[in-house]
Amino acid sequence: MAKPKLRMRLGDLLVHENIITDPQLVDALGSQRQSGKKLGAALIELGYLTELQLLTFLAQQLNIELINISERRIDPNIVQQLPEVHARRHRALVIEDDGIVVTLAMSDPADLNAVDAVELILSPKQIKLAAITEVQLLESFDQLYRRTQDIASFAEKLSEEHGDEEEFELAGLSDSNEDATVVKLLQSIFEDAVQIKASDIHIEPEQKLVRIRQRVDGILQESILNEANIASALVLRLKLMASLDISEKRLPQDGRFNIKIKGHSIDIRLSTMPVQFGESVVMRLLDQSAGILGMDKTGMPEAMKEKLRYQMSRPHGMILVTGPTGSGKTTTLYGVLNELNEPGKKIITVEDPVEYRLPRINQVQVNPKIGLDFSSVLRTTLRQDPDILMIGEMRDHETVEIGLRGALTGHLVLSTLHTNDAVSSALRLTDMGAAGYLVASSLRAIIAQRLVRKICEYCKETHPITTTEINWLDHVTDIDLTQHTFYKGRGCQRCSLTGCSGRIGVFEFLEIDADMAQALRQDDPDAFIVAARISRGFVPMATAALDIALAGDIPISEVLRLAEQSNSTLAPVKTVV
Repeated sequence: MAKPKLRMRLGDLLVHENIITDPQLVDALGSQRQSGKKLGAALIELGYLTELQLLTFLAQQLNIELINISERRIDPNIVQQLPEVHARRHRALVIEDDGIVVTLAMSDPADLNAVDAVELILSPKQIKLAAITEVQLLESFDQLYRRTQDIASFAEKLSEEHGDEEEFELAGLSDSNEDATVVKLLQSIFEDAVQIKASDIHIEPEQKLVRIRQRVDGILQESILNEANIASALVLRLKLMASLDISEKRLPQDGRFNIKIKGHSIDIRLSTMPVQFGESVVMRLLDQSAGILGMDKTGMPEAMKEKLRYQMSRPHGMILVTGPTGSGKTTTLYGVLNELNEPGKKIITVEDPVEYRLPRINQVQVNPKIGLDFSSVLRTTLRQDPDILMIGEMRDHETVEIGLRGALTGHLVLSTLHTNDAVSSALRLTDMGAAGYLVASSLRAIIAQRLVRKICEYCKETHPITTTEINWLDHVTDIDLTQHTFYKGRGCQRCSLTGCSGRIGVFEFLEIDADMAQALRQDDPDAFIVAARISRGFVPMATAALDIALAGDIPISEVLRLAEQSNSTLAPVKTVV
């Protein structure tokens, strides 16, 4: 290819075009000699220009296109023409191929050595250069260089290596070295999951295939392996890693293990369950390297955080966090614990399982098989002189009773409950057998929460609200929804064509006041519901979600989905100016 060339050296050109000054160039050259970085990187690091300014200038000088990859839909098969190791080394990405010419996006299109190296790999095809920012390029690597081809290749190889089920079981048992095909297959599955930030991996055997599903932002993404006979080797290998009973296939089992993936320490919580064609496996991935998410990063409104911090500062009482599985309850509780964790306070947690290890906190893993259940542990913990007690879940009457009495006798108790909203949570405690007067005296506040998907910032566009959506919302809000702009994601490469990227918490906060406490003492659920809904500062969860949609952060479809899940009724929303 005829490579585009700069007419002058980059630094001289930037000075000539008055983008930087002579003294700035001298500073950058000095920094370049010390660090060994390229001149452009030195200029950006010193703050003399931005990466976008530099790339725009280079694109103009080289007469090439500066692309925004979020506006394109790229075929992953085209990307694979340049192996990932070379793509990352040379900061280059194949984004188009017409059969003769491939378009190559580079974060430094003036790097002729990198262009030459890539040209040799892609030969005999010609190269057409394009410029792309480093941030977009690196994120595209993670999105486009999935491990799907490796997974399919290792699955096929494993299927060819072994014949009947007995041989597959032997493969799962005996191949303990890292070169074993079953090990490479699982490694690829884990790497792919970490790369796309999956929270769970599901391995589901069927009669003629194995289904691999990964949960990303709460939604399952599916891939299929046609080698159904490899399922037993995968399950056996995972059981060995989790120290489970490999001879037991008729009963569910739970375990955990830790792996290292690309510098990340990942805790895997594994659950097996017998199904029609083998054993289904679900693995929850917990990135220990990411650390504990603080309260400030949960998405909780500032006013709500202040109320919560006030309740956290009180010496005793119970704070409940409620919601279904996967709604972020544990993340919120760990954020609270992290903020409360200081040398002057004794904190004990009783969990099943312990998800994150925290310094200075005594964390107890329950084990019902040996009689170490929540109630027996709790009776002991109260004799350990704790200031703060965290109970993983209110599961039965005895646990509820001990937790409430602990809150009544000078301890701050934190726990979770599986209920749809904050209002029903207090009533759920009485349904579980707790005395109304005990709940009224001990319970201080309830947080109900859900996770909703955020609109992808790279393909965000306006969404005309439909008549159906207006009809659904119109009877519960006093604002004219047609006067407000809603948004959604069009779907792009950055969000895997879903239109959504990442999640945000939606919260409902209920502080128990005198009227609610009186209703609990009198065992009057109707009076409690009325008192809760008219209490000062209470905002139903679906109303909070609508406010977030009006701010342009989530699509209106997420509001409708959340309201349906929570059975929450929207209260009138104050008009947004």
